[in-house]
Amino acid sequence: MSAEYATFGLAPAMRAGGILANGDYQVHRDFLDFIVDGRPLLFQLSDLDAVSPLASDVPPAIFTAQVRCLLLEADAPLDGGRYVIYGCPECESIECGAVTALIERDGDDYVWRDFAWQTGERADVERNGYHGTGPFRFHGPEYRSALNSLLDGDAGSRRRVLLIGARGALLAKPAAALRAVGIGADVARDAAEVAGVAAGELRTYGAVVFGRAVPEVERAAVRESFRGAGVDVAHVEGLAPIVPLLVAQIEHALDRSPQELRRLTRLVAADDEAGVEITSTCRVRLTAYRLDRLSRTHAHDVFDGTLEPGHHRIPLAARAVKGESFIVARTSGSVLVAAMPH
Repeated sequence: MSAEYATFGLAPAMRAGGILANGDYQVHRDFLDFIVDGRPLLFQLSDLDAVSPLASDVPPAIFTAQVRCLLLEADAPLDGGRYVIYGCPECESIECGAVTALIERDGDDYVWRDFAWQTGERADVERNGYHGTGPFRFHGPEYRSALNSLLDGDAGSRRRVLLIGARGALLAKPAAALRAVGIGADVARDAAEVAGVAAGELRTYGAVVFGRAVPEVERAAVRESFRGAGVDVAHVEGLAPIVPLLVAQIEHALDRSPQELRRLTRLVAADDEAGVEITSTCRVRLTAYRLDRLSRTHAHDVFDGTLEPGHHRIPLAARAVKGESFIVARTSGSVLVAAMPH
């Protein structure tokens, strides 16, 4: 079986959740992506909104079964000996569409080939195949080492968020929004309440969010509580009382993927335009949020299109960024936030 050798690895990735400008919710998913020849395989296929079977929120027994399948220690789940490489982030149904492939042993090597988009019991490789992708031949020891490491440790991630603020009623809405997109959220009034939480409990948090009214002395005390528990937690300074904006900030803070493996790497906003940097072709959506003089929130979709790798300058309508305003840029796997200078 002929195929060029490729390197194999795994890296944290996420399907960015959040609240879209039209009010729709998008579920947050953490997963491990397959890194082939130094690049996420997901980027090499197309701009898919999909996750690998190695998702952190699946039950441990199912996660282990997925790893065993990739090691060919269990039967293929689909007809024709095919395996799911990427599936729908919202459900597990093949009808939603999935990227599947054949995984075979050749001596001590593992070969992935015949990638295809599949929506039924059988894949039509001729019609729906990714003909420019693969086959990939992986050295057996490298392949097995990467996957077996998942069976020896905790593949999950901390996806809970702690929101700090004296006015708990104001934090109820962002906490509910986070739970709706699949991120656990708790509320604490002050540093004293955080100090009373057990160290083991603090270690379950991936981010701490401070409201704009929380004084610096309180913030410092909260940070000290987490340091005392030995937790390296992300700290988020809430930009404004805009729920979708705050959720986007938290999504960015929870992103554990290596910077060099992200599609969306930079966002700046100034002079009625946004600057974005993209590392691979993908769909990018820009949303502007602003507060008017009565502290009411206004949202505007300002761009939704496919961008090529590189730097892009996108004009922003003046009415969308009038006054105190912010820009949220998102791809399927990344979210960035920037404040418009007054």
